[in-house]
Amino acid sequence: MKTALTTLGVSILLFASCAGQKQQPESNFIQDNIDNAVAQHTLQTDIIEKSGKILNPRTVNKDGSIHYIPIDDWCSGFFPGSMWLTYELTGDQKWEKLAEKYTEDLDSVKHLKWHHDVGFMIGCSYLNGYRLAGKTAYKDVIVEAARSLSTRFRPGAGVIQSWDADRGWQAERGWKCPVIIDNMMNLELLFEATRLSGDSTFYDIAVKHADTTLANHFRADNSCYHVVDYDPETGEVRSKQTAQGYADESSWARGQAWALYGYTTCYRYTHDKKYLDHAEKVYNFIFNNKNLPADLVPYWDYDAPNIPNEPRDVSSAACTASALYEMSTYLPGKNYKETADKIMESLASPAYRAEVGTNGNFILMHSVGSIPHGAEIDVPLNYADYYFLEALMRKRDLEEK
Repeated sequence: MKTALTTLGVSILLFASCAGQKQQPESNFIQDNIDNAVAQHTLQTDIIEKSGKILNPRTVNKDGSIHYIPIDDWCSGFFPGSMWLTYELTGDQKWEKLAEKYTEDLDSVKHLKWHHDVGFMIGCSYLNGYRLAGKTAYKDVIVEAARSLSTRFRPGAGVIQSWDADRGWQAERGWKCPVIIDNMMNLELLFEATRLSGDSTFYDIAVKHADTTLANHFRADNSCYHVVDYDPETGEVRSKQTAQGYADESSWARGQAWALYGYTTCYRYTHDKKYLDHAEKVYNFIFNNKNLPADLVPYWDYDAPNIPNEPRDVSSAACTASALYEMSTYLPGKNYKETADKIMESLASPAYRAEVGTNGNFILMHSVGSIPHGAEIDVPLNYADYYFLEALMRKRDLEEK
């Protein structure tokens, strides 16, 4: 989608776009990608600010228009989070002000109890504001959101229930207590809530969920199922299935990325080596997989039937890269940073990084939401951009050290 610009703006942004199409020396890689993100975010936020509303872009519609989402959408924290990351990468207070505005629009999410994704929603927005800009007033929202998430903990099963089994398409599956691997990404909110409040309940729930998932979600080859359904009272595993992957026994690419990132995060807070060991096992599954392309951007499912003629999923690659930069700080000398660098080089190439003023003003192209649901296939996604920027920040911080 093209966006109308002033003549001066066109000149500036075309310059940035052209710069992004050339091979950049390593010393310029970070700045080139910051400049590109600023250019796209400027176009995106200009549209929002001119509307007089607070709009939250998630992807593009089939007609190329920008798809905006309500605050209770599981992706609502990623765009505010990208604003915080852009502020951290640039130091420009313009992005801090926008990040504050878009983050604080999500205040009522702290009371959301009908799905598990408040960790994404509040973690990417409020927690980033607290960390990156010292917004101490955000502490209460973070802790209250953790309380809301904790209401979904099922002590009998030792897990946080992901979805309500009586809602929408989930009701058709006959599940009682479905838990998806994505839920590992929400544990950071609980760990942080204990750190901020001193209440160990949140920490204990996070550890129990991580341990139960470790016991039941993974196959012998260290790939993970997408959905494990439990009896909420006894903890019995009722079924192991998929919702967004190709098949129940296939390896959905983003699920593997969530697992890698989630267990790396668990190690950060607990220093329990079993979590880091498991992250390494997931890494080995991903990067020894015969169906992983040479550019390290996976197909949407490692077992999709028509590889190499299957859509790639950039969001999985971006999340994986971000996790690997953190892993490299715990396990130096194992080439985790080098692998992340290769992923980032691919994502920043013209094959995946959009020209400025296109792609609905999102940074990256070619992500996949859910092929089984016919939703968001080969489109930009706000969480792909978020994890790309987080990876860029982590890369910069590592190299500055």
